[in-house]
Amino acid sequence: MTTRYRVEYALKTHRRDQFIEWVKGLLAVPFVLHSQPTGVFETRSNSVKMMAAEAHRRYWEIMRDVEVMIDDHIAHQEVGLHGQSKLKLLVPSIGTFFTKLPLADAFIYQDKKRFISSRRFVPPSFNDVRLILNTAQLMGVTSAGSIDLATFDGDVTLYDDGQSLEPTNPVIEKILYLMSKDTKIGIVTAAGYTEAERYYGRLHGLLDAVKASTILSPAQKKNLIIMGGESNFLFTYSPTSPFLLTHLPRRSCKNSMDPIYVLLSMPREFAFMLPDQVL
Repeated sequence: MTTRYRVEYALKTHRRDQFIEWVKGLLAVPFVLHSQPTGVFETRSNSVKMMAAEAHRRYWEIMRDVEVMIDDHIAHQEVGLHGQSKLKLLVPSIGTFFTKLPLADAFIYQDKKRFISSRRFVPPSFNDVRLILNTAQLMGVTSAGSIDLATFDGDVTLYDDGQSLEPTNPVIEKILYLMSKDTKIGIVTAAGYTEAERYYGRLHGLLDAVKASTILSPAQKKNLIIMGGESNFLFTYSPTSPFLLTHLPRRSCKNSMDPIYVLLSMPREFAFMLPDQVL
């Protein structure tokens, strides 16, 4: 679903990830050099296949080179010199990477699904690069071992903008599988509801599935939390609550979150020095 908010947001280039824009620019070069925007009457099918193969090779090489630059950036991070990496010099807005990104393998996977190399009229887009990065992030995280925590946005991620997570949504089965592996699940949404009923209305498909699940133990079911209102309202799964959620007051976790309160009390100039996650 396309909304006016999403369209206007996409048109503001300063709000778009400059790293993705940079990678998109790199991929534009082989597209211009090797694409053959001929008409539908083209009879030399072999030429199109050769074009796609050459474009695939060049795209793969670029993604592999970027992957090596990210590894170099991570190596600089580990010794406190991330500001001197080549990637930082090329993309000044780049932040901190917490996992390796196998971009070359991720490109091969997405190219099979989206036929990026076979396109003759449409170059690799912002969304193409973003999907490749997302795939690489998943590959990097899963290859490092078990996942302790997985968080998801609500609108435009788990369900369409302004809609709800219905029981027929295929993502529910995947979330239950993660929970069965002792992975904690967090749904983070900007919806600022203060009562559990409203969150149940948006997430009833998942909550009902967790309650009815026979593959999850009672302890695993409690590994589901809902963070609403831009991290202002925390709800945890509760099978005995009318709407399967219980509000966790801020004061109940204040003592165990002293470092967070110290962080929030830091002067603004020190906060700017903290690392940030871009991907």
